[in-house]
Amino acid sequence: MRIGLPKEIKNHEYRVGLTPASVRELCAHGHSVLVQSGAGAAIGLSDALYQSAGATVAADAAEVFGWADMIVKVKEPQPQEYAMLRPGQILYTYLHLAPDPEQTRALIKSGAVCIA
Repeated sequence: MRIGLPKEIKNHEYRVGLTPASVRELCAHGHSVLVQSGAGAAIGLSDALYQSAGATVAADAAEVFGWADMIVKVKEPQPQEYAMLRPGQILYTYLHLAPDPEQTRALIKSGAVCIA
């Protein structure tokens, strides 16, 4: 499976959905991982650490979303990310849909498989 890790863009969110150790484990099991450049920088995880674990580094989120079968995030997608999701793509993240009907409608419209 092709797994994408975009940088979190929600205000004051510095975590990242996968650590280099997680990437190493995924790659060891035959998966490919594409990490957006700087995705882990705010918590001290450099692009070089991800590369040494087996990931490839992408310049921007559009490349990650366009390439990946599954997107791994910490927080819910932000409005600019909704449009990058596509039918059949898996989104694996925390979702709080009850208080956010706009997000709920956007995720349904995307056709993505959203796992919380």
